[in-house]
Amino acid sequence: MRPAWLTNPLPRGLYGRAALILIAPVVAVQLVVSVVFIQRHFEGVTEQMTETVGLDLRYLTDEVNSADDLEAAREVVAGLAQPLALEATLPVAPEQRFEADARRSYDLSGRQVIATLRADVPQLRAVDLVSDRNEVRAILDTAHGDMHITVERRRVSASNPHQLLVWLVFTGALMTLVAYVFLRNQLRPIRQLARAAEAFGKGRTLPYKPRGAAEVKAAGRAFLQMRDRIERQIEQRTMMLSGVSHDLRTPLTRMRLELSMLDDRPEARALERDIADMERLLDAFLDFARGEALDDPEPTDPGELARTVATRGGQETERVELCLEAAQGMTLPLRPQVLARAIDNLLANALRYGARARLTALLDDGALRFIVEDDGPGIAPERRADALRPFSRLDAARNQDLGSGVGLGLTIAMDAARSHGGTLELGESADLGGLRAELILPN
Repeated sequence: MRPAWLTNPLPRGLYGRAALILIAPVVAVQLVVSVVFIQRHFEGVTEQMTETVGLDLRYLTDEVNSADDLEAAREVVAGLAQPLALEATLPVAPEQRFEADARRSYDLSGRQVIATLRADVPQLRAVDLVSDRNEVRAILDTAHGDMHITVERRRVSASNPHQLLVWLVFTGALMTLVAYVFLRNQLRPIRQLARAAEAFGKGRTLPYKPRGAAEVKAAGRAFLQMRDRIERQIEQRTMMLSGVSHDLRTPLTRMRLELSMLDDRPEARALERDIADMERLLDAFLDFARGEALDDPEPTDPGELARTVATRGGQETERVELCLEAAQGMTLPLRPQVLARAIDNLLANALRYGARARLTALLDDGALRFIVEDDGPGIAPERRADALRPFSRLDAARNQDLGSGVGLGLTIAMDAARSHGGTLELGESADLGGLRAELILPN
């Protein structure tokens, strides 16, 4: 399996991609300018300067070859070397001898120097450019033996040719840094908007003020308007359902009082059961409405929260197995009331349709997980998506004779997970065999 950086080498973040868009053209321009400068200007200047030295070497060699003997040739060398700004030795001393051309790998102009000298000086045998004294050493064939020539390097190539490249790189890096600072200031409002939107998706409201460019400000104002509309809609829905609940509880209470004054007849007991069912339905509607009228996040111990839910309200704790060690001793910013309601619904469903249940809380892969499993009939895979929809009751999977409901239990749990930026997943318990409901909350 290839690593992620090899599959998608581009940066994933906005900062990285913006920096790449900014730096790539600068680097490309610098490379083009450097190549053009080295190939056309730098090599051209080096060739012209080397040709001048080649003329001097060819002239000196011709004069040495025209001498009658070695002594006369040495006198010619002594007389012409100083005016030509050369150091010449005839014949070559043993410590000065070398047989092959030599240059450093990074010496780009040296390649041009050697090529030009070989083209202009037929008597040239070898050129050495690796001297520590910044010299050009050459061995030439003459009629009186090999002659060693030393020339200052500045005579065959431009002095300090790297300065232009250094200034080019330095200026490019400086301007890139300045541009990146300005770019960072432009991208900061986008990151603030992303954090505010992410927090609102988890049920938190972060202070946010539109800043930056006109387009970013427009997006920020649109987000604030959308957030206000959603909050107003949630508030209005909650108030409406609370009002309806209050209006319905009054006649239900009156009916209960009237039934209490009747004789203890089967018809009266049936009506009382119907009234109790209606009250439970109202409570379910209110729980569903309150799922988005969220309480504020507060530091919460997930393990202690799960233990409290499993043991409160007359819960059948002997039928519930708790596995909370992996979530003990930590505190996370959670909405305890919302989560407690969701876990309570999941446990109630598990105990209603199964003989025993297991509640697990753990922190895994950067996410907090509450897992409720039972040994009941479970839900078929093709029906699980339907089970998460509001007011959906799956008769084939859940026996309605085991308890009344309106199909909001799993929906309330799903809303609780979404209010924390997470999700609810349904599956099959590996060892119990029933339903596995898993609340996944990103940490």
